[in-house]
Amino acid sequence: MNLPLPISAAAIADLRTALVSLLAAFAMSHLLAIVYVWSHRGLSYAQSFIQTLVMSGVATAMMMLAIGNNIVWGIGVVGALALVRFRTNLRDPRDMVFIFAALVAGIACGTRAYALGTVGTIIFSLVALYLSHVPFGARKTFDGLLRFTIPWEGAGNSTATETLQRHCRQFVLATIREVGQGEASEHVYHVRFRRDDSRLKLAQDLAAVPGLSGMELLLEDSRIEA
Repeated sequence: MNLPLPISAAAIADLRTALVSLLAAFAMSHLLAIVYVWSHRGLSYAQSFIQTLVMSGVATAMMMLAIGNNIVWGIGVVGALALVRFRTNLRDPRDMVFIFAALVAGIACGTRAYALGTVGTIIFSLVALYLSHVPFGARKTFDGLLRFTIPWEGAGNSTATETLQRHCRQFVLATIREVGQGEASEHVYHVRFRRDDSRLKLAQDLAAVPGLSGMELLLEDSRIEA
């Protein structure tokens, strides 16, 4: 009768180390996922991507634990990963950076560099939150594009110009062309509002200008993707 072999102390220690590493990777990648949710801007939000951040950190830690100090195993893993083709397109480069951060956190936990992984994850999270709340790198000159049609004759042109001066900090005439067999003109302006509520007041006042029609106000937002 074969008796089960007792688990050695070294095996128990390795098991504890692996458990700590995987839990630490889960905690760090989960923090990165939460920060991504809080700091996300734009339209390409997907729950699957959030879950991918968490799972990628754990998977990377498990891979590093399996490789350990074995160079041959490391080369084999790199070769195996080279055969896998990831066809997921990330429209925002910021998403790629979060994936990379989760992978690095997993590598740090897999190599038992817990202090470095913790400090790096916290600093990365703080930087991501900071950049999401400041307009760093933004170069938006105008807030929107205004288009309307107005007759050549009458006081409508001067009234529209006065309305723009009252509600816009800056406006530039982009194009003007004849419509309605030369009886009216279509104006297109780049506008920058004075205050947040100026866009609504501008639309209301322009709608009251005699003869003005076909008004369209297209708002520009640097967070919206093309």
